[in-house]
Amino acid sequence: MNLAAMLDLEGETALLVGGGTVALRRAATLLTAGLTVRVVAPELLPELAALNIEIIQRPFELGDLIGVRLVVACTGNADVNDEVTRLARAAGLLINHAGRAEAGNLRFPAVLERGGVSVSISTGAELPMLAQALREKVALCLPAELPIPTWTSQRDAALLLSGEAKQVAIRDLRAQIRTAVGL
Repeated sequence: MNLAAMLDLEGETALLVGGGTVALRRAATLLTAGLTVRVVAPELLPELAALNIEIIQRPFELGDLIGVRLVVACTGNADVNDEVTRLARAAGLLINHAGRAEAGNLRFPAVLERGGVSVSISTGAELPMLAQALREKVALCLPAELPIPTWTSQRDAALLLSGEAKQVAIRDLRAQIRTAVGL
């Protein structure tokens, strides 16, 4: 069983072990989330060097885990990924094993962000293609814009009320939201 959660790791350091296409994709995701990204790999894609990341061009060493909160093992070598995952788990770090998701304790879902809403979709069967297809389906249902600041203000005002007035205000807000999302 997995715990679904949104993590605020802004300013934390993420370590990517590997310099290929998976590292490039994960680096973009982590940078967007506000993490500092460090890549350790003997070889790497030129596109990685163009990003605002730290690059250490050599094989992984145990000391690379010091000072990081999140690790992605994404080399082309399953044995290296397994060892990085084992060491990161032993250190109590969040670890994503790019080749065998079940080996790590962190998985990257398919994410849709629209209208101030973030929707994350993951499959227990480790089928990213299914999660991506579901993300596309949800995108068809989610409005492009939602008045979230207005609704937040209405909710805050409703919470200051008492008794029946509070219940009516919350019920009306719930109805507005449901109508806006097509329910």
